[in-house]
Amino acid sequence: MLSSGRLPHAIVLEGESGLGKRTLARELAQAIVCRADEEQPCGKCTQCIKAEKSLHPDIFEYSAPGGARSFHIDVVRDVVNHVYMSPNEAEYKIYILGNAHCMNENAQNAILKVLEEPPAYAVFILTVQSRSMLLPTVLSRSVVLSVTGVDARVGAEYIAAEHEEVSYNQAFEAVNTMNGNIGAAIRSLADGKMKKITQLADNICSAITANNEYELIKCTSVLGKDRQELIIVLTLLKTVFRDALAGGQSGEILSGREQTVKNLKQRLTQSALMKLYTAVDELLSDADKNANHALLITKICYSLRRAAGR
Repeated sequence: MLSSGRLPHAIVLEGESGLGKRTLARELAQAIVCRADEEQPCGKCTQCIKAEKSLHPDIFEYSAPGGARSFHIDVVRDVVNHVYMSPNEAEYKIYILGNAHCMNENAQNAILKVLEEPPAYAVFILTVQSRSMLLPTVLSRSVVLSVTGVDARVGAEYIAAEHEEVSYNQAFEAVNTMNGNIGAAIRSLADGKMKKITQLADNICSAITANNEYELIKCTSVLGKDRQELIIVLTLLKTVFRDALAGGQSGEILSGREQTVKNLKQRLTQSALMKLYTAVDELLSDADKNANHALLITKICYSLRRAAGR
């Protein structure tokens, strides 16, 4: 869109935490201000260098910490008031709004006013966990792009190069397990958590298929101490349930949990597997919104058992 001169004034990048939405937003902003005649961003011109160092006077970045309603309306009002001042150096002013799904309805309506009639030089890049978290009116004035995971080999090469303490094989397993999500893979590798996480996911699936409520409660209670670990386990479970739904057709097991996937396919119907996949997706959304942690643990047990028809 940029190279063809059809860059929209509002772009929404959606995807799970750790997929690189903010990195992509920053690179896109850099490309927009780049002065090179050919490939953009060139990374060499003055504009690119300033953007890379977060010093460009026409690139503005705001982000919520991640909790529900944590993107305050006062910040949005400041953006709206500021946007009508002309750019300093570049042809555009770029506003990156990270975790825009943390805006409440009033904040979204405030940004909607400028999205309806933006200055010709303004570009907004919003990152969200899911487009469903934005008002339909905001979405209708934006181009939505979904960010997905990378090939496991590409992710493993990146992690091994950036983290000397991690081997390529360890990184490959982590990226493969996390369905190409580099950020989630890096978090899972911290403190040697990967083996614990995969075992926990296997145990949860085993408890579901065995209709063992006590074992399920015991497994999920472990997650009560670490919200980030909970998110990683839920991410892995989502991939496992996806494998059980589609793995039989393509033969591809993205999660690397072959035996667990086989057991799920043998013991549960396609309908139950789809409900489990949907339930985990909703639980991840709750976790990203910083829902009450204790209640979330209870909801995990209830939601998984109900989805499996137990």
